[in-house]
Amino acid sequence: MNMIELSDICKTYGRGAEEIQILKHVSMTVAEGDFVAIVGPSGSGKSTLMNTIGLLDTPTSGTYTLDGVATGKLNDSQMAGVRNKKIGFIFQQFNLLPRLTALENVELPLIYAGLGKSERRERAKRMLESLGMGARIDHKPNQLSGGQQQRVAIARALAGSPSLLLADEPTGALDSKTGTEVLELMIQLNEQGNTIVLITHDLLIADNAKRVVSIRDGEIVDDKRNGPLVKEVQRA
Repeated sequence: MNMIELSDICKTYGRGAEEIQILKHVSMTVAEGDFVAIVGPSGSGKSTLMNTIGLLDTPTSGTYTLDGVATGKLNDSQMAGVRNKKIGFIFQQFNLLPRLTALENVELPLIYAGLGKSERRERAKRMLESLGMGARIDHKPNQLSGGQQQRVAIARALAGSPSLLLADEPTGALDSKTGTEVLELMIQLNEQGNTIVLITHDLLIADNAKRVVSIRDGEIVDDKRNGPLVKEVQRA
């Protein structure tokens, strides 16, 4: 079953002589349980493609179906509901709220989902414990290392049991050793059945994704499937 179906997606900004086409007739599918790395140079359109997949931006033309939902028919409120229910976001800079503890940061999407206090606290605690952060649930972001902050961010993304994980340069702000640990975690999450699509400049991540989609000048120029771990994870 396809989790993502993009058909003839175009995204244009501006009008007339100032019109800039960012995405040009992009079509791709992502199967449930896949692990896809999107790569390309700066300005290639990969971030716009990721934002489209994440329902943070809408295409100028074309159709997008996410987990069976035709997104073009949704209003802003409905799209926000789909994002909250179906998509977990992982960002390069973690995007944790500095005044909240790790537990409270992971609880946030569950508040928006309408879960009661005891249920969301228990779920957030369980998710942090599963990622090795059980001893630090009361720590604030400035009391955590970069790798620990990213684990909290991943726990937050997973807390709502989303159908899809979207990661934007998840190792970009980390040193190589910590980045390798996060990569190992992403591989484990995929092996557990999570569908993952990420943007990366990190060749180690791209080599270890199941599939690599290359984009240039708004068009998909290559789409290849890797064999089992083309490159073994290297520990520093």
